[in-house]
Amino acid sequence: MIKAIFYCKFDVLEGPKVVHQVPTHSITPSTKTSSQPLVHFPSVAATVIPRQTFCSLPIALLHSRYRILGYPTCLVSPSYPRNEFIFNICLVLPTHTEFTAYSSVVAKLAALLKHLEETSHFLSQDRSSPNSGKIYALCEILLEDLNNYCECMIPIDESNTLNIKLFPTYPPPSPIFPHQVPLSTVRLESLVDSNWDLTMLLVLPYINGVNSVKQIALLADADYKLVRKAIAHLLYYGCVMLLDIFSFGASYAPTAEIGVFVGDPEVQAECRRYVLLPDTRLPHEPGRVLVADTEALDEMTLIEMYCSLRQGLSVKSWCMEHVDVVRLVDIRRFITFGVIKGFLYRVHKYAIATGATSILSQARERKGSKHGNKRLERFLDGNHCFDEICTELMISERDLLGKLKEIGDIQIIQK
Repeated sequence: MIKAIFYCKFDVLEGPKVVHQVPTHSITPSTKTSSQPLVHFPSVAATVIPRQTFCSLPIALLHSRYRILGYPTCLVSPSYPRNEFIFNICLVLPTHTEFTAYSSVVAKLAALLKHLEETSHFLSQDRSSPNSGKIYALCEILLEDLNNYCECMIPIDESNTLNIKLFPTYPPPSPIFPHQVPLSTVRLESLVDSNWDLTMLLVLPYINGVNSVKQIALLADADYKLVRKAIAHLLYYGCVMLLDIFSFGASYAPTAEIGVFVGDPEVQAECRRYVLLPDTRLPHEPGRVLVADTEALDEMTLIEMYCSLRQGLSVKSWCMEHVDVVRLVDIRRFITFGVIKGFLYRVHKYAIATGATSILSQARERKGSKHGNKRLERFLDGNHCFDEICTELMISERDLLGKLKEIGDIQIIQK
């Protein structure tokens, strides 16, 4: 959030001078009140109004608990005293605020004011008193609109309008692996337009929460690297999230966040609506019919079902233990809901080759063996889960376990 905006210039008599500031007395102290300004202007005056050599360059200055962003500009003309006019319009932000988006704001402001000064002497011929007039009004509207709406459209005159929009800056997306499954968080088809990337248009139909990144590339007949980049773009803007491959042979267990689910009736009701099969939805949903035995799936039953998941228990075995109520729910949605909300996690399997197996592998390499499991052996260091191995080798988990038996003494851990 912007704390203050001020317009300053180099005065031939007074030197660097603050002309307008919003809020009033946020930069220069007031003689009527004892409140201290956000910034001690004399300490930063030489930086925000620099010599001509350092003009037309962005500045970012830390001062006390605030960051000052500006873009000092110098215009050279015989019409000015000393043949030059230096001005700057600065934003004051808290130091913890991400300021990347605001850097373009000060640059655009400087460019617009420079154009107005060159065409109509908008700045140099401003005779209004401090904290009044068109420039002050511009700063005031800019501060309010950017803080409240993250955008503004301010008419300056008949020919010029200031249009600014703050675009949020997100952290870079996490690395994307072939075995991860993208799940859309928005209706992607509603965002599509004719300017979208061709690879993006190819992969969108296959983002369904079931297909992995590698499967999407194969189904779309597109290059895997381009598909990964397209999904990274969607992940950056929060349009998708990445999940693990769902299978009935996988294991899941509750996290410490299960307590939040237990104590929140709204989340429990949301879960019930989400996991019920299409023909057993709640009666208030249009086009759905309520089946009498859905009353068996109450909130307490949902809690007991989630808490009964544990390491070493596959989803298939878990379904057999809850056969009476499992027929009412979509199992994949049931598991996915817990993972999305953070109170359920996937228990992955990892294969680690023992010393004897590693020596055998080295002996095969020295002999130039064409052993069919040579590709598999590089994944047996305990850093690659079964999902990753199966996706890379394009085999099922059953086939993977068979190959591991052929190799020799392999330890399988779950975590």
